[in-house]
Parts: sequence; structure tokens; C-alpha cells
Amino acid sequence: MINKNQVEGKLKEIGGKIQEEFGDAIDSPTQEAKGQATKVEGKAQKTMGDAQEKVEEKLDDVARRPH
Repeated sequence: MINKNQVEGKLKEIGGKIQEEFGDAIDSPTQEAKGQATKVEGKAQKTMGDAQEKVEEKLDDVARRPH
């Protein structure tokens, strides 16, 4: 199951990549750097969402086990 952090993180990562490429196209190091920062932030948020999903799956597995 995909969670909010995975989706938002991926969207930030894509948006950052677009901003980075736009900055490169218009020769704007500032825009390029902002895009890189957004991309890294998105990747970190997606990674956090991935970890959150794994924890939730483990908790579900434990809850389903017979006691």
C-alpha cells in the first residue's frame, strides 16, 4: 500500500528534476541548485515513506499471527 510520504516524495523528486533541468536550460545556477535541493528532499521523503510502509507491513504480520 502506497502512503502519503511516498507519493509526495516522488512528486517533489520529479518537480525538483524539472526545476533543475530548467535552471540548466536557462543557465541559472540558482534555479538549478533549488531543483537539486527539492529533488533530494523528495527522495528523502519517499525513502521515509518506504520505511514507514515496511514497518506497517511488519506490524500487520505480527497482528495476524496466532497468539
